[in-house]
Amino acid sequence: MFKHLLVPVDGSDISKKSLKKVAALAKADGAAVTLVYVSDPLPPMVYSDSTMGYGITQKEHAKVCEAYAMDVFKKAVTALGTGIKVKSLHISNSNLSEGILAGATKAKADVIVMASHKRTGIKGILLGSETHEVIVHSKLPVLVLG
Repeated sequence: MFKHLLVPVDGSDISKKSLKKVAALAKADGAAVTLVYVSDPLPPMVYSDSTMGYGITQKEHAKVCEAYAMDVFKKAVTALGTGIKVKSLHISNSNLSEGILAGATKAKADVIVMASHKRTGIKGILLGSETHEVIVHSKLPVLVLG
């Protein structure tokens, strides 16, 4: 059915659990998988014990984000198992859903496969749903794993 799956990963338990279903889908269709990790390009302000702030440089932030992304990709590839063609893509974007959609375009995927955090009620209103944002703005089919 699908030949190229884009799978956003973030290292969370929900993301890790969904990879078993992704592996089964990819093997059943003989599909390639591109893992995408989206990091914020702006470094956070880290505060010390004093009232003075300590800033991290853009270059240091990019290096840390890349190292974290590589660790997430390594663990995700292990969770997917063997027999699947896997690529990875690290996107810098302050908007997670925009980053995922940009990754889908760059990877030339034909479907986005996402896990849902299942936020409802007040949490859903306050925190929003990145999955919902991807579904609303995607031109590709989006498969949501529960």
